[in-house]
Amino acid sequence: METRDTFTYKKNNIIKKEHDIRKLDFIYSYNNFKKLIDFSAALLGIIIFSPILIAISLLIKLTSQGPVLFLQERIGKDSKRFTIYKFRTMIVGCPNVPTDEMKYANQYRTKIGGIIRKLSLDELPQLFNILKGDMSFIGTRPMIKEHEYLIHERKKKGIDKLYPGISGLAQVNGRDDITDQIKLNFDQKYMESFSFIIDFKIFIKTIFKIMKKEDISL
Repeated sequence: METRDTFTYKKNNIIKKEHDIRKLDFIYSYNNFKKLIDFSAALLGIIIFSPILIAISLLIKLTSQGPVLFLQERIGKDSKRFTIYKFRTMIVGCPNVPTDEMKYANQYRTKIGGIIRKLSLDELPQLFNILKGDMSFIGTRPMIKEHEYLIHERKKKGIDKLYPGISGLAQVNGRDDITDQIKLNFDQKYMESFSFIIDFKIFIKTIFKIMKKEDISL
Protein backbone atom coordinates (compact mmCIF):
# COMPACT_ATOMS: atom_id res chain seq x y z
CA MET A 1 0.00 0.00 0.00
CA GLU A 2 1.23 3.43 -0.93
CA THR A 3 1.97 5.86 1.84
CA ARG A 4 0.87 9.48 1.61
CA ASP A 5 4.49 10.56 0.98
CA THR A 6 4.91 8.04 -1.87
CA PHE A 7 1.66 9.16 -3.48
CA THR A 8 2.64 12.82 -3.17
CA TYR A 9 6.07 12.09 -4.69
CA LYS A 10 4.53 10.28 -7.68
CA LYS A 11 1.97 13.03 -8.17
CA ASN A 12 4.63 15.74 -8.11
CA ASN A 13 6.76 13.72 -10.51
CA ILE A 14 3.86 13.44 -12.97
CA ILE A 15 3.16 17.17 -12.71
CA LYS A 16 6.84 17.90 -13.36
CA LYS A 17 6.90 15.66 -16.42
CA GLU A 18 3.75 17.30 -17.79
CA HIS A 19 5.30 20.73 -17.21
CA ASP A 20 8.52 19.64 -18.97
CA ILE A 21 6.53 18.36 -21.97
CA ARG A 22 4.56 21.62 -22.22
CA LYS A 23 7.81 23.56 -21.95
CA LEU A 24 9.41 21.56 -24.77
CA ASP A 25 6.31 22.02 -26.94
CA PHE A 26 6.45 25.78 -26.36
CA ILE A 27 10.18 25.91 -27.12
CA TYR A 28 9.58 24.03 -30.37
CA SER A 29 6.73 26.35 -31.40
CA TYR A 30 8.46 29.59 -30.44
CA ASN A 31 11.71 28.45 -32.07
CA ASN A 32 9.85 28.02 -35.37
CA PHE A 33 8.23 31.45 -35.01
CA LYS A 34 11.61 33.03 -34.24
CA LYS A 35 13.20 31.36 -37.27
CA LEU A 36 10.75 33.07 -39.58
CA ILE A 37 11.27 36.48 -37.96
CA ASP A 38 15.05 36.02 -37.79
CA PHE A 39 15.32 35.06 -41.47
CA SER A 40 13.27 38.05 -42.62
CA ALA A 41 15.13 40.50 -40.36
CA ALA A 42 18.57 39.11 -41.30
CA LEU A 43 17.81 39.39 -45.01
CA LEU A 44 16.64 42.97 -44.55
CA GLY A 45 19.69 43.72 -42.39
CA ILE A 46 22.10 42.45 -45.02
CA ILE A 47 20.47 44.67 -47.64
CA ILE A 48 20.49 47.75 -45.39
CA PHE A 49 24.03 47.22 -44.05
CA SER A 50 25.58 46.02 -47.33
CA PRO A 51 27.53 49.32 -47.80
CA ILE A 52 28.98 48.93 -44.28
CA LEU A 53 29.77 45.24 -44.88
CA ILE A 54 31.63 46.12 -48.08
CA ALA A 55 33.45 49.08 -46.50
CA ILE A 56 34.67 47.04 -43.51
CA SER A 57 35.78 44.22 -45.81
CA LEU A 58 37.88 46.65 -47.85
CA LEU A 59 39.39 48.25 -44.75
CA ILE A 60 40.41 44.86 -43.35
CA LYS A 61 42.08 43.88 -46.63
CA LEU A 62 43.88 47.23 -46.91
CA THR A 63 45.19 47.35 -43.35
CA SER A 64 46.23 43.76 -42.60
CA GLN A 65 47.26 40.51 -44.25
CA GLY A 66 44.83 37.61 -44.20
CA PRO A 67 41.19 36.85 -44.88
CA VAL A 68 38.34 39.30 -44.28
CA LEU A 69 36.37 36.84 -42.19
CA PHE A 70 37.28 34.95 -39.05
CA LEU A 71 35.78 31.46 -39.21
CA GLN A 72 35.47 29.24 -36.16
CA GLU A 73 33.65 26.03 -35.38
CA ARG A 74 31.02 26.48 -32.68
CA ILE A 75 28.41 24.30 -30.98
CA GLY A 76 24.81 25.29 -31.68
CA LYS A 77 21.28 23.93 -31.42
CA ASP A 78 21.04 20.26 -30.41
CA SER A 79 24.81 20.38 -29.75
CA LYS A 80 25.50 20.32 -33.51
CA ARG A 81 28.61 21.99 -34.91
CA PHE A 82 28.49 24.95 -37.28
CA THR A 83 30.90 27.57 -38.61
CA ILE A 84 30.42 31.06 -37.18
CA TYR A 85 31.32 34.14 -39.25
CA LYS A 86 32.91 37.30 -37.88
CA PHE A 87 34.96 40.10 -39.30
CA ARG A 88 38.61 39.38 -38.53
CA THR A 89 39.94 41.75 -35.86
CA MET A 90 43.12 39.85 -34.96
CA ILE A 91 46.31 39.28 -36.91
CA VAL A 92 46.86 35.94 -38.64
CA GLY A 93 48.58 33.45 -36.33
CA CYS A 94 47.26 34.76 -33.01
CA PRO A 95 46.28 32.19 -30.33
CA ASN A 96 42.94 30.54 -31.12
CA VAL A 97 41.31 31.16 -27.75
CA PRO A 98 38.39 33.35 -26.58
CA THR A 99 39.35 37.01 -26.20
CA ASP A 100 38.70 37.00 -22.46
CA GLU A 101 41.20 34.14 -22.05
CA MET A 102 43.90 35.70 -24.24
CA LYS A 103 46.90 37.31 -22.58
CA TYR A 104 48.05 40.58 -24.10
CA ALA A 105 45.16 40.57 -26.58
CA ASN A 106 45.91 44.10 -27.74
CA GLN A 107 49.22 43.10 -29.30
CA TYR A 108 47.37 40.71 -31.61
CA ARG A 109 44.75 43.26 -32.67
CA THR A 110 44.78 44.58 -36.25
CA LYS A 111 44.99 48.34 -36.90
CA ILE A 112 41.22 48.69 -37.12
CA GLY A 113 40.31 45.60 -35.07
CA GLY A 114 39.80 47.53 -31.84
CA ILE A 115 37.40 49.98 -33.47
CA ILE A 116 35.43 47.19 -35.15
CA ARG A 117 35.04 45.31 -31.85
CA LYS A 118 34.26 48.46 -29.87
CA LEU A 119 31.32 49.16 -32.17
CA SER A 120 30.37 45.43 -32.28
CA LEU A 121 30.66 45.55 -36.08
CA ASP A 122 32.63 42.29 -36.07
CA GLU A 123 29.32 40.52 -35.40
CA LEU A 124 27.63 41.71 -38.63
CA PRO A 125 28.62 38.67 -40.74
CA GLN A 126 26.59 36.53 -38.36
CA LEU A 127 23.55 37.80 -40.25
CA PHE A 128 24.53 35.13 -42.78
CA ASN A 129 24.60 32.54 -39.99
CA ILE A 130 21.00 33.50 -39.23
CA LEU A 131 20.05 33.14 -42.90
CA LYS A 132 21.57 29.65 -42.90
CA GLY A 133 19.51 28.71 -39.83
CA ASP A 134 22.53 28.28 -37.53
CA MET A 135 21.75 31.20 -35.21
CA SER A 136 19.18 33.66 -33.97
CA PHE A 137 19.40 37.37 -33.16
CA ILE A 138 18.72 36.57 -29.48
CA GLY A 139 19.68 33.27 -27.90
CA THR A 140 22.22 31.36 -25.86
CA ARG A 141 25.96 31.69 -26.43
CA PRO A 142 27.49 29.86 -29.42
CA MET A 143 29.96 27.63 -27.56
CA ILE A 144 33.48 26.84 -28.73
CA LYS A 145 34.07 23.08 -29.07
CA GLU A 146 36.95 23.08 -26.54
CA HIS A 147 34.53 23.82 -23.66
CA GLU A 148 33.47 20.17 -23.37
CA TYR A 149 32.29 20.41 -19.75
CA LEU A 150 30.01 23.38 -20.48
CA ILE A 151 28.67 21.72 -23.64
CA HIS A 152 27.82 18.62 -21.59
CA GLU A 153 26.13 20.69 -18.89
CA ARG A 154 24.09 22.66 -21.44
CA LYS A 155 22.91 19.43 -23.05
CA LYS A 156 22.01 17.93 -19.66
CA LYS A 157 19.97 21.00 -18.75
CA GLY A 158 18.27 21.19 -22.17
CA ILE A 159 19.84 24.55 -23.02
CA ASP A 160 21.03 23.19 -26.36
CA LYS A 161 17.41 22.99 -27.55
CA LEU A 162 17.68 26.72 -28.24
CA TYR A 163 19.47 28.47 -31.09
CA PRO A 164 22.64 30.38 -30.17
CA GLY A 165 22.27 34.13 -30.56
CA ILE A 166 24.32 37.11 -31.66
CA SER A 167 23.16 38.58 -28.36
CA GLY A 168 21.62 37.01 -25.29
CA LEU A 169 21.14 37.20 -21.54
CA ALA A 170 24.77 36.31 -20.83
CA GLN A 171 26.04 38.72 -23.48
CA VAL A 172 24.25 41.73 -21.97
CA ASN A 173 25.17 40.84 -18.39
CA GLY A 174 28.94 40.92 -18.52
CA ARG A 175 29.87 39.29 -21.81
CA ASP A 176 33.70 38.91 -21.67
CA ASP A 177 33.93 40.02 -18.03
CA ILE A 178 32.12 37.13 -16.30
CA THR A 179 33.12 33.52 -15.63
CA ASP A 180 31.97 30.57 -17.75
CA GLN A 181 29.85 29.25 -14.87
CA ILE A 182 28.00 32.57 -14.60
CA LYS A 183 27.47 32.54 -18.37
CA LEU A 184 26.05 29.03 -18.07
CA ASN A 185 23.69 30.22 -15.32
CA PHE A 186 22.49 33.07 -17.54
CA ASP A 187 21.90 30.66 -20.43
CA GLN A 188 19.84 28.43 -18.13
CA LYS A 189 17.86 31.41 -16.87
CA TYR A 190 17.19 32.42 -20.48
CA MET A 191 15.93 28.92 -21.28
CA GLU A 192 13.62 28.93 -18.25
CA SER A 193 12.13 32.33 -19.20
CA PHE A 194 12.19 31.67 -22.98
CA SER A 195 9.55 33.96 -24.53
CA PHE A 196 9.01 36.95 -26.78
CA ILE A 197 9.07 39.26 -23.75
CA ILE A 198 12.56 38.19 -22.61
CA ASP A 199 13.84 38.40 -26.21
CA PHE A 200 12.48 41.92 -26.58
CA LYS A 201 14.06 43.03 -23.27
CA ILE A 202 17.44 41.59 -24.31
CA PHE A 203 17.18 43.27 -27.72
CA ILE A 204 16.59 46.69 -26.13
CA LYS A 205 19.38 46.16 -23.59
CA THR A 206 21.73 45.11 -26.41
CA ILE A 207 21.12 48.41 -28.21
CA PHE A 208 22.00 50.37 -25.06
CA LYS A 209 25.10 48.23 -24.45
CA ILE A 210 26.34 48.88 -27.98
CA MET A 211 25.68 52.61 -27.65
CA LYS A 212 27.54 52.73 -24.32
CA LYS A 213 30.24 50.30 -25.58
CA GLU A 214 29.96 48.26 -22.38
CA ASP A 215 31.16 44.71 -21.55
CA ILE A 216 33.52 44.44 -24.51
CA SER A 217 37.09 43.22 -24.16
CA LEU A 218 39.40 45.31 -26.34
